[in-house]
Amino acid sequence: MDSDALFSLGEPAAAPSAPAGPSGVDGFTAVGEDSPLPVRMRPASIDELVGQDHLLAPGAPLRQLVGGGAPMSVILWGPPGSGKTTIAHLVARATDRRFVAMSALSAGVKDVRAVIDTARRQRRAGGPQTVLFIDEVHRFSKTQQDSLLAAVEDRTVTLLAATTENPYFSVISPLLSRCVLLTLQPLDDAAVRGLLRRAVTDQRGLGGALTLDPEAEDHLVRLAGGDVRKALTALEAAAASAVATGAARIDLATTEQAVDVAAVRYDRDGDAHYDVTSAFIKSMRGSDVDAALHWLARMLVAGEDARFIARRLVIFASEDVGMADPTALGVATAAAHAVEYVGLP
Repeated sequence: MDSDALFSLGEPAAAPSAPAGPSGVDGFTAVGEDSPLPVRMRPASIDELVGQDHLLAPGAPLRQLVGGGAPMSVILWGPPGSGKTTIAHLVARATDRRFVAMSALSAGVKDVRAVIDTARRQRRAGGPQTVLFIDEVHRFSKTQQDSLLAAVEDRTVTLLAATTENPYFSVISPLLSRCVLLTLQPLDDAAVRGLLRRAVTDQRGLGGALTLDPEAEDHLVRLAGGDVRKALTALEAAAASAVATGAARIDLATTEQAVDVAAVRYDRDGDAHYDVTSAFIKSMRGSDVDAALHWLARMLVAGEDARFIARRLVIFASEDVGMADPTALGVATAAAHAVEYVGLP
């Protein structure tokens, strides 16, 4: 099962005790010393979560869900590494409700109905309420999603579902109308950077055994693209490479070798920004298609604002191409409008 990542920048808090499930604490695989770094670095309480401030205000649905204040069913929609499964872990730990976790990749209608039947019997006997977590719920067919409707409607189970797909297209309308939809956003660079530093020093992570060079840190942040799980997985690989060579620090070369992705030498606010932009324009001016595509790709991979590039193309079409091809300005303007209105594909 995926291990999404919302993490803490503060000191880790002690996790409340919870009953052990069949595959580990709270129905998830138990965390051990050999668990992946993103799993080990999960927060222990909702106050340690970082990156979803719009969902963490006092009284917000997410806080109510984790605290057990309201038995509402929730669908968590967000990109990989934004914290969906982490929230499920917090829900499992923070309440005295029975927690059952399953993945839509392997579960079927029979498994769902078994959980619902058990929840119904326990509820009639005065037992705890059941929280059913379904990861990748968009993988369920319409029939499988239909099997949840009655139980969610009468609160036999409290549904907690996670999806990376747009639920308005991937989740049936009757189920969507019975749940609160919470949208998670990718973490920004500052949050990812802080969590990388935390993982380097925290005893659950690298424990200060290695240091992370600023250039390597920048590379990991760019590589992550808002996915904290990806950043921490790359950090773990780089740390293993550094240990294997007997190094005391994780430098850029080690990081590049570990993740097999070359760092893009580009600074949006420094000399590289202007140098690469100039090379891009000069390549087009010299009709060198391959070179122009190289510099364009370099800017985009490094995270340059596509709208800036589109504006430069409008200027180029007007000043450099001009009347040699009167249609160039129209094409460039249309492309700039498309980027502004829709963004990159």
